[in-house]
Amino acid sequence: MSIVPAAAQVLAVLRYLARQAGPVPAAVISRDVGLPRSTTYHLLDTLVHDGFVVHLAEERRYGLGVSAFELGSGYSRQAPFQRLARVPLAALVDRTGHSAHLAVLHGREVIYVIEERALGRPPLVTEVGVRLPAHLTASGRAMLARLPRAQVRALFPDPSAFVERTGTGPGSLSALHHLLIAVRRRGYATEEGEVTAGFSSVAAPVLDHGSHPIAGVAATFPAAQVDAEQRGHIADQVARTARELTLRVGGTPAAP
Repeated sequence: MSIVPAAAQVLAVLRYLARQAGPVPAAVISRDVGLPRSTTYHLLDTLVHDGFVVHLAEERRYGLGVSAFELGSGYSRQAPFQRLARVPLAALVDRTGHSAHLAVLHGREVIYVIEERALGRPPLVTEVGVRLPAHLTASGRAMLARLPRAQVRALFPDPSAFVERTGTGPGSLSALHHLLIAVRRRGYATEEGEVTAGFSSVAAPVLDHGSHPIAGVAATFPAAQVDAEQRGHIADQVARTARELTLRVGGTPAAP
């Protein structure tokens, strides 16, 4: 694959700005992205001219512009990620015999964007568009486990952030950190009746090129009907699907 250096630099600047909480000085962009200052200023001038970046002259800072918003809106309209994920998710249902879904992280909640229901299985709360607390769901835990500890702390700053549904689940930052450590070691996340009593889920993260979680793939099943060996099989299949989706979006799969 042939890489155009200038294009790669532009994308690096845009990705960096997209991760910031607010506009950033050019010197900071130059330092954090690893570009010479002169190159950074030239790139920013071009991006400002085309509306992808806005220059706040009074603050001497740069932030994303309207064209960047339009680009993101176009992505949302086309829903390419959902299109890429639909077939692998359906294949996961065929291999396990259980319903599967795809969720994305939004703050300290997950939003379900795809649900594939297995034949004869009852409807779940994970319908498209539903939001649930990330720390209670397997998908949310799979994604939270791939975030820096400081970011998790920022998402859950005090006990009020730890809502519950069935009276179970982590109720403090310390408990959540211990849970996420176990998820990272195991390579997948689980949830036992913390969303819906009597149902369990297994999930694995879909990662981008920087190993940042962009989604969580999960399978949900009646807890009493699935033994330990079957759960292991489901976990393997979920991890396989997450890895396939990671490769489809050009991401870097997690180490086994």
